[in-house]
Amino acid sequence: MTADPVTAAAPDGLRFDAQGLVCAVAQQFDTREVLMVAWMDAEALRRTLTTGRATYWSRSRRSYWVKGETSGHVQRVVEVRHDCDGDALLVLVDQTGPACHTGTRSCFDDEPGASRRLSTSGS
Repeated sequence: MTADPVTAAAPDGLRFDAQGLVCAVAQQFDTREVLMVAWMDAEALRRTLTTGRATYWSRSRRSYWVKGETSGHVQRVVEVRHDCDGDALLVLVDQTGPACHTGTRSCFDDEPGASRRLSTSGS
């Protein structure tokens, strides 16, 4: 059996899903604030590691995008790690400006007038 060419260049221990993607969590390197979640394939990861700029795979547009290429809200990559199962990436970045397309610092920040908090049974 030959290796899948899409994932053949992936680091040892990293596992892509059936679509050849892995979840990538972008986190501000110094404050550990979670900024956003996106997807990478092996090529996006290679581009990220070679250029030092976060590059993701857009599932809706079916194309690569470099964070901040049009907005100027760049993610300079400090470090990339995979989790213990190898099915997720932590991308430690130095974020310039907002990370979210809505203009908020994080995609997990509430926009004015909206709340995305989910209640637990203990709250």
